[in-house]
Amino acid sequence: MSARDDILQAVRRAVATAAEPPGRPARVAGRSAGDDLLELFTERVEDYRATVTRCLPDRVADTLADALAGSGSTLVPDGFPWEVPLAVADSGQSPAELDLIPAVVTTATVGIAETGTIVLTHGPGEGRRALSLVPDLHVCLVRADQVVPDVPDAMDRLDPRRPQTWISGPSATSDIELNRVEGVHGPRTLHVILVEADR
Repeated sequence: MSARDDILQAVRRAVATAAEPPGRPARVAGRSAGDDLLELFTERVEDYRATVTRCLPDRVADTLADALAGSGSTLVPDGFPWEVPLAVADSGQSPAELDLIPAVVTTATVGIAETGTIVLTHGPGEGRRALSLVPDLHVCLVRADQVVPDVPDAMDRLDPRRPQTWISGPSATSDIELNRVEGVHGPRTLHVILVEADR
């Protein structure tokens, strides 16, 4: 028996006798629905030094134009449902070509209030992964009905067979002294447009 077989056998024994995992952790008290959930999402996204603009559906085009003002050309993935000023279609540009385009707009699959995270699964309106990772400005539209309280709720909405990109603020890393450094790779600016339901 090889070392690999020994390890796999030990793992099988451990899994066979493992206890059931605990239930879901309690949700953030008083922040499970409606405006409170959207407030928490906004607060947590802004904690990452991203910008959040809330608007009604009939104001999306104007809000988009404001978010993109002065940025120049904007990459637009197939299936993006709104008009975009100075739009450039995704034609399979290389990373070097994407780096020359200042901004990108996408939609998202889900927003997570507790962590301030948006998740893209790269379907229509979200584009391929490189689009949200290369241009300096990423403007992402999230509908209010896509915002969920926590990660387990997000997992319930996600298809594990699809690629996923989880985004919490603009790109950032830590230097050797654990100081946060932003804009080293990927978008230097994240602007989330939260589209609320008509009242």
